[in-house]
Amino acid sequence: MDINLGIPETQRKQIAEGLSRLLADTYTLYLQTHNFHWNVTGPMFQTLHLMFEAQYNELALAVDLIAERIRALGMPAPGTYAAYAKLTSIKEVEGVPKAKEMIGLLVAGNEAVVRTARSIFAVVDAASDEATADLLTQRLNLHEKNAWMLRSLLEE
Repeated sequence: MDINLGIPETQRKQIAEGLSRLLADTYTLYLQTHNFHWNVTGPMFQTLHLMFEAQYNELALAVDLIAERIRALGMPAPGTYAAYAKLTSIKEVEGVPKAKEMIGLLVAGNEAVVRTARSIFAVVDAASDEATADLLTQRLNLHEKNAWMLRSLLEE
């Protein structure tokens, strides 16, 4: 069945490609945050354990919203580790870093998601795709706030 959302297929594909990169970054950050939640140690354990849990729970909901937006645009959403590894801008972390390094890595991960979300706006604006713009704005707001809160833990 043809899709007639008022957004030409070419633009829907471009938006879905950008959202696929956002999905990959979000899922990669989810995995990293969940890993750090499980493995954090040290004097900030309780604070970080709870903060990381709240963040990975929100990320788990976000991946669904992003994937569903891709599907609403009529495109397939990536859903494998292999696809995410190709699409993400966030590097995988080897081993178990110390707590402060975890925080720094999560700041960088949240900022990477922000940059990816911002990079999609030009095509979204050109297509007058308000639904995707709204989703991106919500993601930007949340990840900028998370980066700020995590960064504040590193200040002396």
